[in-house]
Amino acid sequence: MADRRSTGRGADRVILYAVLLCLALLFLLPVYVMVCNSVKPLDEIRGGNLMALPIAWTIEPWLTAWSTAQIGVQPTGLKPYFLNSFLLVVPAVAISTLIGALNGYILTQFRFRGANLLFAAMLFSVFIPFQIVLIPMAKTLGILGLAGTVKGLVFVNVVYGIGFTTLFFRNYYAAFPHELIRSARMDGADFFGVLVRILLPSSGPIIVVTVIWQFTNIWNEFLFGASFSDYSSFPITVALNNLVNSSTGVKEYNVHFAGAFIAAIPTLVVYLVSGKYFVRGLMAGSVKG
Repeated sequence: MADRRSTGRGADRVILYAVLLCLALLFLLPVYVMVCNSVKPLDEIRGGNLMALPIAWTIEPWLTAWSTAQIGVQPTGLKPYFLNSFLLVVPAVAISTLIGALNGYILTQFRFRGANLLFAAMLFSVFIPFQIVLIPMAKTLGILGLAGTVKGLVFVNVVYGIGFTTLFFRNYYAAFPHELIRSARMDGADFFGVLVRILLPSSGPIIVVTVIWQFTNIWNEFLFGASFSDYSSFPITVALNNLVNSSTGVKEYNVHFAGAFIAAIPTLVVYLVSGKYFVRGLMAGSVKG
């Protein structure tokens, strides 16, 4: 009987691994097509077999996508806009994460009238579509003198991301021991002392979740970048769209594949390096919330 059970479990495990392998191959297929065709000459892609390995390997499409000639006042390569995206993402992620931690601290460790209503209003902002805020945000950026700048994009993404970051930290801090906070205050810790010395050092899992979430959303965001920036402050998503649409006559699909993969590299690296911490942080937040 025991042998039959162990045999059945072994068969179930083989089936499970086979299904997971098939799903993994299915999800990785677009990545394979992108990489494979980005190192092919254009003539091979015109042959129609996108799944075949290159006959003549070349990195010319990557070089073309990264740095191409300037057309008018606007470069068509991704190089300057890749830096723009980093100048946008790093401060926007850092500021929205810090504000979310501060909001979560206030909403969970302090009792004041209207706290639940305030949190509900911030939670409602999570469900507001991008399109609704375009006109009021454009007017706000114009008043602040930030229209068409990377700083303006930082401002927009911080404002739009506060709802998400507050939600993450509020749920994480909801079950944090109040006794520990009281003890710190009795020992002389002030408002920011409790946050910096007690809460933030214990918030590693949710900080990882928030940073990965915000980094991915802001790096891949297109609508705000297309609406609130100009040729000198385009993020890489807008630059990639311009690269594809700048082709005249013959479409350089190998260059487009290379450009798409270049734009996706940072988010791929983030998930490969810290993906397991992202899952752990989500689990920690769900248990605490």
